[in-house]
Amino acid sequence: MRLLIRGGTIVNADQSFRGDVLCENGKIVAIGENLSAPSGAEIVDAGGCMVMPGGIDPHTHMQLPFMGTVASEDFYTGTAAGLAGGTTMIIDFVIPSPQQDILEAFHQWREWAEKSAADYSFHVAITWWDDSVREAMKTLAEEYGINSFKHFMAYKGAIMADDEILVNSFRRARELGAICTVHAENGELVFQLQQEVLAQGITGPEGHPMSRPPIVEGEAANRAIQIANVMDVPLYLVHTSCDEALSAITRARQTGQRVFGEVLAGHLVIDDSVYRNSDWATAAAHVMSPPFRPKGHQEKLWQGLQSGMLQTTATDHCCFCEPQKSMGRDDFTKIPNGTAGVEDRMHVLWDQGVNTGRLTPNEFVAVTSTNAAKIFNIYPRKGCVQVGADADLVVWDPTATRTISKDTHHQNIDFNIFEGMKVTGINIATISNGNLVYSKGELRAVKGAGNYIERPCFPNYVQAMGKHTQATKPTAVKR
Repeated sequence: MRLLIRGGTIVNADQSFRGDVLCENGKIVAIGENLSAPSGAEIVDAGGCMVMPGGIDPHTHMQLPFMGTVASEDFYTGTAAGLAGGTTMIIDFVIPSPQQDILEAFHQWREWAEKSAADYSFHVAITWWDDSVREAMKTLAEEYGINSFKHFMAYKGAIMADDEILVNSFRRARELGAICTVHAENGELVFQLQQEVLAQGITGPEGHPMSRPPIVEGEAANRAIQIANVMDVPLYLVHTSCDEALSAITRARQTGQRVFGEVLAGHLVIDDSVYRNSDWATAAAHVMSPPFRPKGHQEKLWQGLQSGMLQTTATDHCCFCEPQKSMGRDDFTKIPNGTAGVEDRMHVLWDQGVNTGRLTPNEFVAVTSTNAAKIFNIYPRKGCVQVGADADLVVWDPTATRTISKDTHHQNIDFNIFEGMKVTGINIATISNGNLVYSKGELRAVKGAGNYIERPCFPNYVQAMGKHTQATKPTAVKR
């Protein structure tokens, strides 16, 4: 259980320096130059390479039951693919059906995730409300290390959270010291626009972005931000895809509100022309929500990432193969929403971010790992290379290349939205819990090797908000 990474440049979010890294029993136990290899230690040569914290993908959906089918990627294949791309931890989602017992759903997802090859945690979605949900949130926070609760503002008639649910759940999260996350799309507007588009005889995948224009996301993002402001709770907006939503986040952060924004690798590099492809299957393969946006939004999102208005990058990894997508061949509203990317996120971010000068290597580490660890309160256990941290690491060769393709990826899906993209800068080794699980093209993932990671409530920014709440507490007028 000993492994020595020798001769690399250690890159953290705050600094870079030369050094060797010694791992033992799943932890980093020593960092320094010219460390001696203990007897029996496995040696990883990092000469000419960078040694960085393993990626944290804070938004995946493995094995998700959705829209009448189940995502093709399970927790083993998905986390194994992540390891092949340098991601050593995911935060997935427990999504109860309306009226389903929240704890029952949580335990079901925990059972599915036992086969994970990498560490994992969960956000829990609040899809309905009564007193039992309120009590379940307390149990999840205090007994199972859940510090984030998800709210879908889209998907009317299914899992959509209306304003009443948002207010009740946000208030409870504030009491528990948890963070609220939202999928920001106005579900009522989406539903109405879907009917209008279908009535015009547009049934193909091109109807999907027509029914979910950017303003639909912008309105929901702004509404969620304002509700969070009134309820005095931190807010995390997932898959920010357009300038309208980014502007809402920017306005809030400029006033000091604790709002965080996530962007997907796909939304940074792909535009909505994919839905006009003459091949139905190709167009349908890109159907996800929010959809890919018109040209121009991508550069705005990069600017948001560079300026710090967006803090994390994710994938919303949710795989459906062509036979599943074909469920909506005659009606785009029935195409299962989802695309892949857990294996490709870090490569795309390095190639399109660091290689273009949009990001420094340190900023790359921040947006692929460290910021997520800090926001979700698992730093410095995760998200940094330092003594005492988990030995989740990548050895990154900034000169090595890879051409992304469905024919060579490890993801359990028959399509890749980054097909044919040649990226420069890839991981040549991935270490998970101190074990070499990927080395120069060889994947050594082990089913069930991943650990469930509890995330404590009351991160430091929530504690700060609590002080502000007390200081500005309303008082009655004595008469």
